Amino acid sequence: MRRLLATLALLAAAGASQAGNGRLVDVRLYDATDGRELPLYRDGGRMFVPGTPGNRYRVVLENRTGERLLAVLSVDGVNAVTGQTASPAQSGYVLGPRERTEIRGWRKSMQESAEFYFTELPDSYAARTGRPDDVGVVGVAVFRERHFRRPPIVQDAPAPWRGRDGAKAESESRGGSADALAGGAKHHAPAAPAQELGTGHGERRWDPVGSTHFERRSGRPDEVVALYYDSIPVLVARGVMPPPRRHPRDRRPDPFPMGFVPDPWR
Repeated sequence: MRRLLATLALLAAAGASQAGNGRLVDVRLYDATDGRELPLYRDGGRMFVPGTPGNRYRVVLENRTGERLLAVLSVDGVNAVTGQTASPAQSGYVLGPRERTEIRGWRKSMQESAEFYFTELPDSYAARTGRPDDVGVVGVAVFRERHFRRPPIVQDAPAPWRGRDGAKAESESRGGSADALAGGAKHHAPAAPAQELGTGHGERRWDPVGSTHFERRSGRPDEVVALYYDSIPVLVARGVMPPPRRHPRDRRPDPFPMGFVPDPWR
């Protein structure tokens, strides 16, 4: 029996998201501790997200097409499913047509994942496994699925026309070419300030998935989306986002505000 070449992928549980940034798959980060979607800031052709140290977060993916897609997820240069140093050729999550899903953490088994959370760079999973060079970026390589079509049925022409020129009808395949892998030249962040945040390996949670086969239409991704992240002070210092607004006092301080002496708090 001929063995089919296929890529093992994971079917993720559906979640909620808002419109994002990709052409095929939108990618967002959702702060699970504060219960809000994190804003995106564009700078120098890249997209940045501010993170809060200690907060849990999720990667939210939305399939914008009417077909199945494979999303290979990389966090800090590490494949979030296998734990390998990330490559687009590895396993990922299969998204159904128009599906939205939340990836909550590092995949530990078919039943559990270890939560993503923002942490200091030395505490990140990538740094703790000896791979700190690519900390600070979430990447998604997107692949379209190969569809097999039955060959067309060619009907013999009537006798007077049979074999007149001996040419056989040919059908031309017009598969769309995949986009080149983004980031052919590496972008280097300014020397100062240095990257502060990474993604930690948090508590294990019940997070079941199923498996399926998915054959890629091309060996190269049809789309790559990258979100760079760091702490608010670092992104402000780099000029990526404006400083937090300071609210002016509505009134001058009163030396004799009305009230009584409360018990000490500590």
